[in-house]
Amino acid sequence: MVAGCGGSSSGTAGDRPTVLAASSLTEVFQSIDPDAKYSFGGSDELASQIQEGAPADVYAAASPKYPNQLHDDGLVDEPQIFATNRLVIVVPSGNPAGIETVADLAKPGTKVVIGAEGVPIGDYTRTVLDSMGMNAVLDSLVSNEDDVKGVLAKVAAGDADAGFVYATDAKAAGAEVEAIELPASAQAKVEYPITMVADAAHEEAAQQFVDLVMSDEGQQQLREAGFGPP
Repeated sequence: MVAGCGGSSSGTAGDRPTVLAASSLTEVFQSIDPDAKYSFGGSDELASQIQEGAPADVYAAASPKYPNQLHDDGLVDEPQIFATNRLVIVVPSGNPAGIETVADLAKPGTKVVIGAEGVPIGDYTRTVLDSMGMNAVLDSLVSNEDDVKGVLAKVAAGDADAGFVYATDAKAAGAEVEAIELPASAQAKVEYPITMVADAAHEEAAQQFVDLVMSDEGQQQLREAGFGPP
């Protein structure tokens, strides 16, 4: 989990919103508002923290599943979709295993890393593999990671021949990895919702953060980071 602190766009330190956000939002959220207080991690883990009463003003996830569950329980306001994404295969720089297609991942001896079940990137990956009839790739797994940054780190370090991540994470990683596109017909529907936590301690600052993400400025930064429109 990554944390960042500062003063918020709303001004004083006491007005800083605490934002719990999917790890794939790490770079872009810190760019949109570098002064909010952040906790980045798996969307499922962050939802559990909200259920347990952890301090939080805003929740942004990589899947509607958990925000909708929290909303049903009265723990957050109605979620709004603010961005979309797509999956890609990433391989270490130089692609030492010579991966070209999803089918290559099912070859004996290939080491693949994906997100764990219940984590959005893991669930999306399994959806893609199922839609392609390539569940045999799961036999090549060497690791299930808690969030997309864990998948990316394993591939970048050469601990796996390939992994499935969001296109935005591959872009942010730069030369550390190489991305292989997936067929558009196989893509999962990747949507990012944002919502205010019920009884947020910094309600005004939280609303300002949500408004900033949904604003033309926030949306432009999301596009520049490689996210798709809502």
